[in-house]
Amino acid sequence: MDNFIFSLNVTLPIFFVMVIGYFLRQIGMLNDNFVSVANKFNFKVTLPFMLFRDISSVAIREVFDLKYVLFCAAASTVCFWVIWGCTKLFVKDRSIRGAFVQASFRSSAAVMGLAFIENIYGQSAMGPLMIIGAVPLYNIFSVIVLTFEADTEDGEERDHGKIRQALVNIAKNPIIIGILLGLIAALLGLDFPVIVDSTVNKVAQMATPLALIALGAGFEGRKALAKIKPTIAAALIKLVIQPLIFLPVAAALGFDGEKMVAILIMLASPTTPSCYIMAKNMKNDGVLTASVIVMTTLLAAFTLTGWIYILKTTGFIG
Repeated sequence: MDNFIFSLNVTLPIFFVMVIGYFLRQIGMLNDNFVSVANKFNFKVTLPFMLFRDISSVAIREVFDLKYVLFCAAASTVCFWVIWGCTKLFVKDRSIRGAFVQASFRSSAAVMGLAFIENIYGQSAMGPLMIIGAVPLYNIFSVIVLTFEADTEDGEERDHGKIRQALVNIAKNPIIIGILLGLIAALLGLDFPVIVDSTVNKVAQMATPLALIALGAGFEGRKALAKIKPTIAAALIKLVIQPLIFLPVAAALGFDGEKMVAILIMLASPTTPSCYIMAKNMKNDGVLTASVIVMTTLLAAFTLTGWIYILKTTGFIG
């Protein structure tokens, strides 16, 4: 019961902030322009600041574990390519493929993952290491699938153009830039003045609430109901199938404690709100993406509780 209450305390506030955004939209306080501007602001400013803050504050040289980082990277890579391959085979509606793949494999590792880990273990070192292994790949793979699955005319020239466009989008992705700058700052052991740290922290603190408010304000309930089947499928992949496959592998490799919890968050936490921001910015299906985020956030209280119970019972977390 304690684990269930804990999971509710982590996930339900996130859901309720989305509800506040939805309510404010319904009463006319927020509109389409707010959602559009907030999404761009989050994507280009607050999320990069948050990732820079979280990674730059960790003593990377002291806690770095190559085996662990490589596992996080490998698991993220396998999930992405297998899901995209299966989507190509089984999802006939091309217009939702990019959004479906991104929402199915990409976790809320940064937005809620660190908070979840720190609630269990206090200050987390393995959480940022998991972010280094997984989050850059989340963004690179998301750019690739959202670029290639966009609804454009067929043709070989288009494919060459898509490759070039994807590479440019990856190089310009603000989230990836924020991670790289944070990693450089951590490796160099840079100690910023208090005024700089305070400024970065205040901007970073806006990321999660603003992303959730914008997601709720942009949520279109009736359209989402029309896409309930792919929403359920994506939620099942995100919350159940990924951890079912990779947690036993992590256990076999000897990961436990804080490392295992971080891996669980990477595999089985709700779909990150930044999926919605990227889908909207790259002209993919925002309705399906928002629907998956809402459903996985609601269900995660139950599924994460179940996974934590299993891991505790089997002795992999204390």
